[in-house]
Amino acid sequence: MKNKGEDRQALFGQALQGKKIPILTLDNKWYRLLTEENRANVSEMEEQLNELLKRQGKLNGEIKDIKKLKKKLMGEIVALADEAEQDPNKELTQKIEQSKKMVEECNERMEGYQDELMELPREIERINFQLMLATMDCCYDTMQENMGEIQEISDWVTQIRVELKKRLIKKQEMEQRNHAIYSYMHDVFGAEVIEIFDMQYNPEEMGESGE
Repeated sequence: MKNKGEDRQALFGQALQGKKIPILTLDNKWYRLLTEENRANVSEMEEQLNELLKRQGKLNGEIKDIKKLKKKLMGEIVALADEAEQDPNKELTQKIEQSKKMVEECNERMEGYQDELMELPREIERINFQLMLATMDCCYDTMQENMGEIQEISDWVTQIRVELKKRLIKKQEMEQRNHAIYSYMHDVFGAEVIEIFDMQYNPEEMGESGE
């Protein structure tokens, strides 16, 4: 029985069919998509893909070097053959045979490398596709988790706004009440009596603090 993750990956796979997928480990944007935990989940495929890419690069370099060597050997064979025509001897013949043998070895090595190079792109594409599926799965989970937290934060902000509004109204009512009391006491008892009670209240300052 398939789990939800497998069902999702099957859907992702269908959506990706026919799409040209960039080599993920060569794309800096891909690294920014994943958290440390997600990277740990796909690290094995990431390593496999990088190893295949390294192997591909190494083989291309080896073939290039072999072609240079083969070209050099072919030049030497031509030069030795010309020299042997002028002055045939056993030493020149041995050198020619030795160079020909090395050319054959070059051809065999190149043939083996080229066969491997023909298979590598398919394997790279396969691992890259699997890595893309796993990446999409990780990103889906991350987005679902974020959406849950976003909703929680949104609810919290709404609640705080309501509470803030209530407290601001209460603050304003208390300031207005204090101002009314102060004004009444000042009018009835006068400033001297208020000073006796040590009333530290300045309606202008209180008004500024409430703005």
